[in-house]
Amino acid sequence: MSETIIADLCVIGGGSGGLTVAAVASQLGLVTVLIERGKMGGDCLNYGCVPSKALIAAANAAEAVRRAPQFGVEAGAPRPDFARVHAHVHDVIASIAPQDSVERFEGLGVRVIGAEARFVARDIVRAGEIAVQARRFVIATGSSPAIPPIPGLNEVRYLTNETIFDLAERPEHLVVIGGGPIGCELAQAYRRLGARVTIVEAARALANEDPELAGVVVNRLRADGVAIVEGATVERVAPNVTVQTSAGAIDGSHLLVATGRRANIAALDLDKAGVAHTPRGVTVDRSLRSSNPRVYAIGDAAGGLQFTHLAAHHAGIVIRSAVFRLPARADAMPVPRVTYTAPELAQVGLTEQQAREKHADIRILRWPFADNDRARAERDIAGFVKLIADPRGRVLGAGIAGPHAGELIQSWIMPVARGMKLKAVAGLILPYPTLGEAGKRAATTFYVPKLFNPRTKRLVRFLTRLPILG
Repeated sequence: MSETIIADLCVIGGGSGGLTVAAVASQLGLVTVLIERGKMGGDCLNYGCVPSKALIAAANAAEAVRRAPQFGVEAGAPRPDFARVHAHVHDVIASIAPQDSVERFEGLGVRVIGAEARFVARDIVRAGEIAVQARRFVIATGSSPAIPPIPGLNEVRYLTNETIFDLAERPEHLVVIGGGPIGCELAQAYRRLGARVTIVEAARALANEDPELAGVVVNRLRADGVAIVEGATVERVAPNVTVQTSAGAIDGSHLLVATGRRANIAALDLDKAGVAHTPRGVTVDRSLRSSNPRVYAIGDAAGGLQFTHLAAHHAGIVIRSAVFRLPARADAMPVPRVTYTAPELAQVGLTEQQAREKHADIRILRWPFADNDRARAERDIAGFVKLIADPRGRVLGAGIAGPHAGELIQSWIMPVARGMKLKAVAGLILPYPTLGEAGKRAATTFYVPKLFNPRTKRLVRFLTRLPILG
């Protein structure tokens, strides 16, 4: 027997963004339905952010053992046990999963349906034998790995981020197609855990990042032993995991495809709901509303930047717009991003290239971690802070390649978002010794030319001749 549910809000997709919308809406008293065809928690919990960071933590632990002699501690060579690394990754997932579980959301009053959703009308979605008629819909279906049309690829048991975390044994030679953030993060992690790793990238590794900052990361990957073949296209893949490229053949034992992601919207029958869309995702306005005013899209499904934290921000936009009927814009805040290699690479606001395209005159300010006492103490001095400002000192962007860059970039989000001037950071008192001092020192360099110019020196000489009062 089929069932029809009349709801105030129907959320399609149980990832971070969809779960946030469903939880808030239900607690505000709305009749809320959540439809999820796969695992609760979505890609981030099960295949992305959480397992990758757990794997990276294991890899960094192995690297810490290798580096121990630098600190006068003899520990011997690390001996990674891949079965235990696998158990660690999945234990972390399991420890977080209850927060995203069906039981928790049903306890919040959300009706959870485990099925694939598709629109059958502008205001009706069918999921299995259940029809949901709702006043508002939120598409939060996330994205999946985009698989390129490489000859022979379908004949190989290749890995993606959705399957690589199931490996319980060490790959002898992992070949990674794609040198973006996912490819570089996993390549370095597996290399530090003892595997041979080769990255094949058609352009340059981390091509969407500032070349100076990306260079710091790429150099470290190569120093770790990751082979990086740039400017090479993959022409064919043989069943024995031989990857034929324009630069030659690479014989591997395992193949990871990390060539980007695509929005999960194909199964939704969006045309039946009058929802405009492209291969990138649902077409939305600044409030994330689609061409059907009943339907919103958030996160990866909205066709923009693909970050979990952006999906969570989108959730707040939709709550304000769809529930409280308040004006809300999804493009009002800068979106930070982090590549979790070692060293990390973080960016918020404009890169140097973007700033030069938008502004006639900019200032570039840098401070190396080699001149930071905390980085020296921890023997982790690779990288630098790079700030972009206009001639008046207004912060346009910040990039960091170095230790804990993902944490350090957070102090620059507010200055970029509010258009603050560098003096707001340069004048702060920071604890010593900390890595954050590198950002402050970069900011102070903006004022050095003014401080030590001939005019200022003449003023100082004049002031020294004045009588001392009191």
